[in-house]
Amino acid sequence: MVVLIPAYEPDQRLVDVVAELRRQAPSWQVVIVDDGSGPRYAAVFTMAAALGATVITHDKNRGKGAALKTGFAWIRSHAPGETVVCADSDGQHLVHDIVRVASAVRPSTMVLGGRRFTGKVPARSRFGNAVTRHVFRALSGVPVYDTQTGLRAYPHELLSWLASVPGERFEYEFQALLRARTAGIRIVEVEIETVYEVERHSSHFRTVRDSVRIYAPLLGHAWMTRS
Repeated sequence: MVVLIPAYEPDQRLVDVVAELRRQAPSWQVVIVDDGSGPRYAAVFTMAAALGATVITHDKNRGKGAALKTGFAWIRSHAPGETVVCADSDGQHLVHDIVRVASAVRPSTMVLGGRRFTGKVPARSRFGNAVTRHVFRALSGVPVYDTQTGLRAYPHELLSWLASVPGERFEYEFQALLRARTAGIRIVEVEIETVYEVERHSSHFRTVRDSVRIYAPLLGHAWMTRS
């Protein structure tokens, strides 16, 4: 099992996630892709590496999708045959949920860790996920509750397909959802805890630009299915 964590300008929470993974799943390999964070964040990645994580570095910021693809390519070369579970670097995904999502992997199946957005959740996140959820279901016929979750697990045979999915930034994971059904890939959702530390939470999601990137393929999908 390999845990893949894309990271851009992370803080101590990344180190905490790696430390907890080493404690709860010591046999798992942890691969982190530093997506061009720069020298100011070198110490965070050094601490993660000291805990046993493999750190791959982009020389400049290329986007979450690009970081995931870099990680998938590394895993195909260095850990062939291994199941991959992707998690975020900001502590939103509890390690016991990462383990649960990974354990649900089956052949030709994409497993999502689906949040239910209870408790103290930023209004932007709650509203954005609700809109995307309903539009995605209407157009695709696939009932996914949390279309924007970063906690996802894949069997090894899907890594080649994931490399072919277009997108370099936040739209990449949404593109994978849109294309899964056509590719014959089943989507399974495992409910996980919703964790938002509001006073500490910061996102690299750019509301206007990245929303356009996400919704553009959705609108294109709708156009293609109705043509």
